[in-house]
Amino acid sequence: MSLLDRLRRRLVPPPEAVRTVLAASPDPYERVLAVATLDPDGWLVATSRGLREVPAAVGAADAAALPVLRWHEVGRATWKASAAGGGSVTVVPLTEVEPGVQTRGAAVRHLLTDAGQLPAVLRRRVDETVVASQRHPLPTGGSVLLVARRVPGQPAREWSVVFDDDADRADPEAREAARARLAAAVEAEDPTR
Repeated sequence: MSLLDRLRRRLVPPPEAVRTVLAASPDPYERVLAVATLDPDGWLVATSRGLREVPAAVGAADAAALPVLRWHEVGRATWKASAAGGGSVTVVPLTEVEPGVQTRGAAVRHLLTDAGQLPAVLRRRVDETVVASQRHPLPTGGSVLLVARRVPGQPAREWSVVFDDDADRADPEAREAARARLAAAVEAEDPTR
């Protein structure tokens, strides 16, 4: 893509449906960072708050109900480019199942006809939320990922545990080992010590 094409892309305002969704946002400062065109219709939008899927025919009444996947709730995102300027983005969301413990949700694949700057913005925003990431083995044979993330509006990092296998989450021995690892990580970060 030439410099002129990139400049044109930045000067083009977002589609009307995207502007409608942002106008209905509870955050008056939410802004568009990148827009990708979905196949067959709609947009995948990276905003200052997170990732939004905006259907082409969204009305003002429905706009406020559209969810946003906050950047710190993205467990993994992968990008596969196609020759025509599009491709696919696969996003694995994280869901908190109990305080300090998250589980990976089902992967959601978005087909894009025009990716624009979305893959680069998505990667940068997710990477910026991760402060530390440590993988530890569990006595049961599995492993657990300890992640410290920046969460908007919170002064402290938020540590969480993500089990590689959900079955380990139900095992008392694995849970205790993960809890101990998490406590050690949080204690090591505590500036009051």
